This record gives sequence, C-alpha cells and structure tokens, in this order.
Amino acid sequence: MTSIDIPGYRAGTWVLDPSHSEVTFSVRHMMISKVRGTFGVKSATLIAPENPLEARVEASVDVTSIDTKDEGRDTHLRSGDFFDTENFPTMEFVSTGARAEDGELFVDGDLTIRGITKPVSFELDFGGFGSDPWGNYKAGASAKTVINREDFGLTWNAALETGGVLVGKDVTISLDLQGALQQD
Repeated sequence: MTSIDIPGYRAGTWVLDPSHSEVTFSVRHMMISKVRGTFGVKSATLIAPENPLEARVEASVDVTSIDTKDEGRDTHLRSGDFFDTENFPTMEFVSTGARAEDGELFVDGDLTIRGITKPVSFELDFGGFGSDPWGNYKAGASAKTVINREDFGLTWNAALETGGVLVGKDVTISLDLQGALQQD
C-alpha cells in the first residue's frame, strides 16, 4: 500500500511531549518471570507530509535514566556489562519507512544501542487526534517491537544452577507517545 487515510491526520512537524510519553521494556528474568523498566525520552520529532506512509521520525532516549525499581540492578545496567552509559548515554531511532499490512501499521527504522545499529519494525496503534484546552493539536500512539538484546552487544548473562540463564535474550520495547503539531 502506498498511501493510507488516517482520520484527523495533519501534515506538519510534530514534537514529542515527554511528560505524556513513556518508553518501557520487559525481559525474562531467571526464565520464570519478567523484569520491567522505563527510560526517559530525550526527544522525538515526526515530519509528517500529506501521505502518512511517507512520514519520518527521529527519536532519542536517555539510557542513563533507566529505572527498574532496583537501584543496584539499574547501576549494573548502566555499566559496561550492559548499556555502558558512560560511552553510550542515548539510544537512537531513525525511521526508514512506514507501511500498512493486513490492516496493521508498521514503522520501520534503524535502532542504535551501544553504538550498534540494527533494523527494527514497530507495530503502531494510533490512539487518535484532538485539541487540548490550550489550542494545541495533539496525537497519541502506542508502538511495540521485540529485539534480541545480544544483537546490540548486550550479552552479559549468568548461568543458573537449575539450568537456563539469568537474563533472557528477547526484550519487548513498548512506546506510549503523545506529540503536538508545531505552529508556524
């Protein structure tokens, strides 16, 4: 599909509202449960032409802000064993295209973690559009993807006595985003 109609869509430059947006992740822990965490969004800009499938997005996430509700674990995740935030303080996403398949929307792009860039596809779910009480035109969306953390150099692990490993390979990244159309 080369074009799509999204009710309420407006062309222009959209900027993320970080106070109404969140980046979360989950990963298997000890093969029996999941650990969840959040990152702070530094910035995101969407350049939206008339055709929504030609939109382009660039986003940056503050990896140093990682929060799993355990300061010891967060410190370890910031270390060279995982994100190495001293050398790689941000995670970056640059879209390469958007597509509609079987009634679903996807945003494809390049995700960079720890200086390693790999292609990913986020499944997108529009929440809608509307004006806030101050006259700003807003959009909301959610998106999700699953990555193999080892593809991005996040290879630290520990074997368990019972078999298996401490940290799973697959990480689900979820985005809940709100942005505002910029006024000229």
